[in-house]
Amino acid sequence: MADQTRLFPERDPAAGGRTAFDSADASGHRARLRKRLLEGGDDALADHEVIEYLLMVARPRIDTKPIARSLIQRFGNLVGVLNADRQALALHPNMGETSAAALHIVGLAARRMARNTVREQPVLSNWQALLDYLHIDMAHLTVERVRVLYLNTQNMLILDHLVGDGTLDESPIYTREVIKKGLDVGAAAMILVHNHPSGSPQPSRADIQVTNRISEAARLMGMTVHDHIIIGREGHTSLKAKGLI
Repeated sequence: MADQTRLFPERDPAAGGRTAFDSADASGHRARLRKRLLEGGDDALADHEVIEYLLMVARPRIDTKPIARSLIQRFGNLVGVLNADRQALALHPNMGETSAAALHIVGLAARRMARNTVREQPVLSNWQALLDYLHIDMAHLTVERVRVLYLNTQNMLILDHLVGDGTLDESPIYTREVIKKGLDVGAAAMILVHNHPSGSPQPSRADIQVTNRISEAARLMGMTVHDHIIIGREGHTSLKAKGLI
């Protein structure tokens, strides 16, 4: 009677009291994987095993190990898979929308957790949390993404503004849009951010020129550009730290 009143029983009576995982896994591999996950530390599972476990939660009746290994091979590592384009994931062999959603939701949760950490304290005194968030969000993108972090007088984040994906625009319109958005939200300062899909975070001449142009325009309007951070798979570069602002 007790089992009949449970809305979400972990074990399936029709399968002899076993979980859906166990029913599709006569060798006990999934049970062992689950045990390692629950009893081990952060490194208890390899990257492909993390992907495998996420996929078998979404699709418990198929063997997800080969799919997980092929995803790692295609996208490079765990972070690359979790940050991969949703359409690319869905079209990967033996995936589909359900499996893609199971992976995408984890990346989404990680980004939100990192973003919330950034919002909790003044950005300039919480710098490592900011870098962690930017790496999670941007380091593995295959296109260039430009964003501006607008801060208030206490250097608290008031708006994380995604300017767009594509090539960094050097036109005056880009500068006007950045300044206008800052005025609209009442920002006192900003941090410019973009990524380099090539992997190297070293600034180009165009990066430096755009930074100087926006910094001067911001100064005239009573705002400060604290930094321009470039994110790459190989690390990050702060133009302020390099003496370029």
